[in-house]
Amino acid sequence: MKSYQEKQYVVLGLGIFGSTVAKTLSSYNYEVIALDKNMKCVDRLKDIVTQAVQCDITDINELRLAGVEDCDVAIVGMGNHLEETILAIINLKELGVKEIVVKAKNKRCEQIFLSVGASKIVRPEKEMGVIVAKRFLNNNIISIIDIDDEYSVMEINAPQKWVGKSLIDLDARRKYGINVIGIRKQGEAKLNISPEAEYVIEEHDHLMVIADLYTFEKFNFMNKV
Repeated sequence: MKSYQEKQYVVLGLGIFGSTVAKTLSSYNYEVIALDKNMKCVDRLKDIVTQAVQCDITDINELRLAGVEDCDVAIVGMGNHLEETILAIINLKELGVKEIVVKAKNKRCEQIFLSVGASKIVRPEKEMGVIVAKRFLNNNIISIIDIDDEYSVMEINAPQKWVGKSLIDLDARRKYGINVIGIRKQGEAKLNISPEAEYVIEEHDHLMVIADLYTFEKFNFMNKV
């Protein structure tokens, strides 16, 4: 099985969502084909992605000529255009793309896209709304990713009561049901994954933690530890 780094990606529809996905994947050195029927959108990405092509994504022959058959993952970003998105999904399935991630604007579109072959649905407006709301609930949350309906990963400011304590002495898993999986020093981009148990938490450290949603809510985490 290919790793995500080895896989080839195709992004169909280069609006704000699609172009952001394409640029981000490319910045991590993934191979990305970017497709849109609007040449202006294509031109904006031609020097960023592996290949940017003007293409009617509802035409399976144009997709084939663009090299979509060789791609492992497709991201379809025109969720506001129902018919085009449906045809794109059908074409991608026929071309043998194994993983098809599709943007949807609402629950009904989500159901339709899944029924015609989408592997996964994203609803960025809804998901971002949830993230923003959770950050308002607690100013110590820097970022949050919901893994599923039960678990979330959060990057948080180190609670003041934890400063000066080692991870082994803190014993956050037993005391709070929270696993510290990474440390980011203030002002640094690099995340230290799986820090040593002897690491002593410093003021202004950012902690990457994982726990079930009930645990976060139960403690109102940052204010109770």
